Amino acid sequence: MRILLAEDDKRLSKMLEFLLKKENYIVDCVYDGQEALDYANLSDYDIVILDWMMPIKDGIEVCRTLRQTNKQIAILMLTARDTLDDRIEGLDSGADDYLAKPFEFPELLARLRALSRRIDKTFYSDIIKYKDLELNCSSANLRYKDKKTILSPRECQIMELFVRNIDCVLPREQIMDKIWGYDTEVSSNTLDVTIKAIRQKLSKIEANDCIHTIRGIGYKFKMD
Repeated sequence: MRILLAEDDKRLSKMLEFLLKKENYIVDCVYDGQEALDYANLSDYDIVILDWMMPIKDGIEVCRTLRQTNKQIAILMLTARDTLDDRIEGLDSGADDYLAKPFEFPELLARLRALSRRIDKTFYSDIIKYKDLELNCSSANLRYKDKKTILSPRECQIMELFVRNIDCVLPREQIMDKIWGYDTEVSSNTLDVTIKAIRQKLSKIEANDCIHTIRGIGYKFKMD
C-alpha cells in the first residue's frame, strides 16, 4: 500500500516514515501543502496522511483540492486542533478520518487498516496504457506494439512517472525527490544516466524520441 505523508514536523515525519516502512507500507514524505498536491498529482497513492497546519497550503486546502481531482484516495487528517468544530471542518473538507495529536502509533495503524478496507480498487491497475505503449509496473515489462523490454526497478519508477504525466514537464529536482528521496546522496548525473538507459530501451522497441529534455528544467514524455 502506498502512503503519502504530508507533515511539516520533520522529526515526527521521519519517525512515522520509519515505523510505517517497518509495517511494509511504501511511504513518500513531503513537508508542505503544495508539495503534497504535486506528489499526489504525479503518482497514485492509496492513502494520504495529511497534517492540518502546514506551510504554503494548509491541510484543509489540500484536502479540498484532492477531493476535486481524486475521488478514490483515502485521506487521514492529523492535527492538534481537536474541538468539535475542528473535527467537523476537517471531515467536511473531504477527510475520511481524523486523528488528534498526540497519538499512539498503534492507533494510527488501526486507522490505516480501517481506511484500507474502504478503498475501492476498481479503477486502479498496475498496467498503464497510452496509445501503443503498455507499462506493467509490477513486472517492469514495457511493451510498444509487438515489441517488449524489461526495465530495472528505478527505470520502471521513472517510466511510470512519465507515463502518468504525459506531456507534462517534470523538473529534475521533483523526479530526484520522488524516485530517490529528499535525503539522497545520489548525484544529479545518476538521473541523466538512468534516463539514457530508458531511452536506449525505448529505442530497442522502436518507441523513439519520447523523452524530451527541457533545458534548464527537466524532462517531458510525449508520443506523437
